[in-house]
Amino acid sequence: MSPMSRRRFGQHFLAPAWARKVVAAVAPAAGDVFLEIGPGTGALTLPLAESGAPILAVDIDRDLVAGLAPSVPPNVTLIAADVLRANVVALLRGMAPQRPLDAGGSPEPVRRYRVVGNLPYNVATPIIFRLIELHRHDAGFVDATVMIQREVADRIVARPGGKDYGALSIFCQVHAKVTRLLELPPGAFRPVPKVRSTVVRLAFSPPAIRIVDDELFVRLVRTMFGQRRKTLKNALKPVTAAPAEALARAGIDPGRRPETLQLAELARLTEQIASANRAPML
Repeated sequence: MSPMSRRRFGQHFLAPAWARKVVAAVAPAAGDVFLEIGPGTGALTLPLAESGAPILAVDIDRDLVAGLAPSVPPNVTLIAADVLRANVVALLRGMAPQRPLDAGGSPEPVRRYRVVGNLPYNVATPIIFRLIELHRHDAGFVDATVMIQREVADRIVARPGGKDYGALSIFCQVHAKVTRLLELPPGAFRPVPKVRSTVVRLAFSPPAIRIVDDELFVRLVRTMFGQRRKTLKNALKPVTAAPAEALARAGIDPGRRPETLQLAELARLTEQIASANRAPML
């Protein structure tokens, strides 16, 4: 019997055949330690666990956790928690990576922390922002291979000038190399959703641009794209008292709109505002 999907959790359960394809795309290797977000009924958890890798599987639905618990092998740690709030990094660091069976006396493999998950549709974007935040502050994750709505994947890879380009595009492209791995039809899930899904990999990396003030950059981007129909001169008023001057020093037309800015321009603008903030008061 299939479990009951709870709309408030945005649950859609992946069919086993598609789960195998996702695990193959993940390509687990010796030394991997996984955070799985939203294990649900174990469609990804169980085939991924066959690799021997330690898995911390986190699901907000306590009933699903209770139902899956008797089926998971010893290398799976299953907890009921909200991944947006749980201290998953501390839990992962206590898990040792699996050594190959033929390793003999060879050294322990290099530990790699990785993320996998069929993200609930209604919180996919906040979860991706959370993973980027953890990467920014801890730099612990190598990559994240996640299933998301195709429209969210479109936003992640969007380029300047289009309606899909926004804060999610910028933060993902600054902190990761993004690859689309698989396109999944609605029939790959139960219940069948009304949208198509995409599997993407975020390979985390040092920032693609030089950011002189990380917190200011985050505030700048979020503020501008919270009012994206305004010109830059007006959209920047909550961030700096002199938006026109900052834009001029950065070589950016104040009449442009936020969605036209390239990553390098955002970096220059951040640097100019940070410099103005540091200027001594006379």
